[in-house]
Amino acid sequence: MNYSRRRLLQTTGLAVATAGLAGCNGQSSGDSTTAAETDSETETADGTTTEDAESSVSVDATVAVAAEWNAMRARLYDTVALAAAGRLGTAARVTGDVFARFEQSSGEWGAHEQLEATNEQNYETFESHLGGAREAYAAGDAERGADLAVQAADNLLAAQRGRVDAAVVDALGVLLFGARARDAGLLAAAGEADAAAELANAVYEGFEDAPAHSALESASGELYETFEAAIEGAADAGDAETLAASARTAANATVDASYELAPETVAGAGHLALMQAVGFDAEVLAGLGGPGDEFAHAAALSLYRARAADVPRLVAAGEADFAATVASDVFAHFEGARAHEALEEADHDAYEGFEGGLESLTEAAGSGDAAAAEEAVATVDENLLAGISALVGGEAATVLEAVFFRARLGDARELVAVGETDRAAAVGESLFARFEENEANLHESVEEESEDLYHRFEEEHLAGLVEDAAAGDADAAAAHAEGAMDALFEFEAAVGATAEVSAAEAAFFGARGFDAAALAQVGASARAGAVVQSTFAFFEAGAGGYHETLEEADHDLYESFEGALGSVRTAAEEDGDAYGAAKTYGQKAVDSMYAVVATAAADAGLGAAASERMSGVFQTFEEARVHEALEGADHDAYEGFEAALSDYVAALEDGSEIDAAAEAYATATARAQFAVVGDVGKAPEAGSTDESGSADAALSGGPNVVAGVPEDADHVVKMSAVAFEPSELTVSVGDTVAFEHAAGEAHSVTAYEDELPEGAAYWASGGFESQAAAETGWGEGKGAVQSGQSFVHTFETAGEHAYFCVPHEAAGMTGTVVVEE
Repeated sequence: MNYSRRRLLQTTGLAVATAGLAGCNGQSSGDSTTAAETDSETETADGTTTEDAESSVSVDATVAVAAEWNAMRARLYDTVALAAAGRLGTAARVTGDVFARFEQSSGEWGAHEQLEATNEQNYETFESHLGGAREAYAAGDAERGADLAVQAADNLLAAQRGRVDAAVVDALGVLLFGARARDAGLLAAAGEADAAAELANAVYEGFEDAPAHSALESASGELYETFEAAIEGAADAGDAETLAASARTAANATVDASYELAPETVAGAGHLALMQAVGFDAEVLAGLGGPGDEFAHAAALSLYRARAADVPRLVAAGEADFAATVASDVFAHFEGARAHEALEEADHDAYEGFEGGLESLTEAAGSGDAAAAEEAVATVDENLLAGISALVGGEAATVLEAVFFRARLGDARELVAVGETDRAAAVGESLFARFEENEANLHESVEEESEDLYHRFEEEHLAGLVEDAAAGDADAAAAHAEGAMDALFEFEAAVGATAEVSAAEAAFFGARGFDAAALAQVGASARAGAVVQSTFAFFEAGAGGYHETLEEADHDLYESFEGALGSVRTAAEEDGDAYGAAKTYGQKAVDSMYAVVATAAADAGLGAAASERMSGVFQTFEEARVHEALEGADHDAYEGFEAALSDYVAALEDGSEIDAAAEAYATATARAQFAVVGDVGKAPEAGSTDESGSADAALSGGPNVVAGVPEDADHVVKMSAVAFEPSELTVSVGDTVAFEHAAGEAHSVTAYEDELPEGAAYWASGGFESQAAAETGWGEGKGAVQSGQSFVHTFETAGEHAYFCVPHEAAGMTGTVVVEE
């Protein structure tokens, strides 16, 4: 739906004075004109007048590029804020988005080309820091990710200092603190009030030592005091609404100050870049409602952890064929699961390690090799744990770790029930060791939550399980297993939000269904029925809110979930297909994971909050000094900006095509930045390789780099800004694959030498005979696949061929071609 200006102004209840971004809110006297406008010859600190200072500032397309770098710096600080709130999966995604947008911001006056032209080493370091931040966030390392993100932002600051006048750098630096203040408001709107207050305090402390401090103070003592008081007020706010209002006031002060520090065109471009940054904040906010799909993906992986852990037990029980079926069914389910692409994107190594481990597990189970099955399960579990950390990280990963421990304790309980007390003791010993190692931070989190809870779980029940199971005391061991499960559930409910607990419980419930099927397979039908009965009773008792949340989320799914659970019991007690019933029930459990997080997102109302945030930007723009400046500079750019903003507000409200609308808005904003500084003709188009879209003659492709896509190509892999699509492709021996340039800068297609099948010849764009030669050649401008080109290769050797793009490997641009006979 398109929004008119009148409609947009009606959709927000914010007054202009607090509309989120300052426009012409002037000094406290009520006069909206600034000191620079009322007295053009005010003396500055160095004895010159403001008129002299402004006339000495160069204003051209470079200023617009510097403003674009400011928007990217703001987004990098977004990731720091998200990491502080434990949203590591989102922080990794935003970092990847920054990398992709940077790669697409090409053309002579794009952010990418200009950074490279400013300083080659700084450019390479920026990309290295950016890729490292993404990897660190994905691996669950918040501190390292934040450190690298700040270093990447500093690379852009160095470029700003090298390309534009000091007054421009000062204005953009002050505006960046406005963007960082807005991040505190973002976290507050997302329900992360504590993290928002901590962030506001960090911004306040960082401001004290930053160049922006003296710049803002010299611009206006009054605005300086307003900013400091507002950001300090945000840090001390007792509620989210007050915190957000204080953050807006702080941002307002920085916008007003920018007009005191630099010419109006410079401040206008910087203000637009701040609006662009707020636009990306809105996109993030819209996706932060509840735990999000990333948590559901991670919960599904937790269920795979529990299912895989059952396989060695079944092999040891003489059920090799059934164990192999269980392992292969996990693989089959994963191939069609929503978590498949999510894991592959979040951590490609974990994805490959998980699938490889499953293949080994299936083979070991089929051959009846229990030791090999244990080894394969360890590989599966290690990679799934890494994948979970990449998807959610932080406290969310700890909640899922508690669920996995509970599932394994359930296994120990059932081993005791069938007389396998030695194996139950081994399970307990393994969990004890993993707890002591602080896997997924579970040990420290439980101890921090409650000393009593910690002692009950580890010292009383987990240690008691190991001791009594080893001694053959089945009743005592069973009681300890149940006590340990209860203690972890208490922890889970205490630290997790209802939606998180509900999605996590879905994994636990699914695992119990498969436990019942395994018991039925080994002839313990009565115990299988008891497991289902106790699981059903737990669900009816609430299960930490899971029952009510699922019923509210999808009543039909809730009823079919209960019915499927009942079918497992019926099949187990009547010698039916309990495993088939468990698979049906397991799918219901997985479906419920996504249902409960989707409901949480809707209940959070963050899509509406994000839409209101952008409506506030529209209202601000209507009253801002940059409004008239843009309209006067280039009417088409002005109309394009307003139209993109209108479309973005509508997308946020409707909850559809948000990413595309955000990108279109950002592109229109960047174009407006160029228009304000008087160089709209130099504004790069999104995704172009240069202004004409043609290839760079300084780069060469070499053998098998051709124009277009050959008609006889059997498969096509598209190379986007920082990804191969698809990242994994299965072909037959003799098939030809064309790797087509689809977006971004030039790419390479370079095989990993040590990951080729035995007997395969080395291959890479550029015709190199080794990986080292290919990497050296890239540095010399060889092996490049550019716009309008494809690299073509015929695969003659069966096996997995792993490859990467040399300039974008740090951004995760890797792929695999699986060649089958």
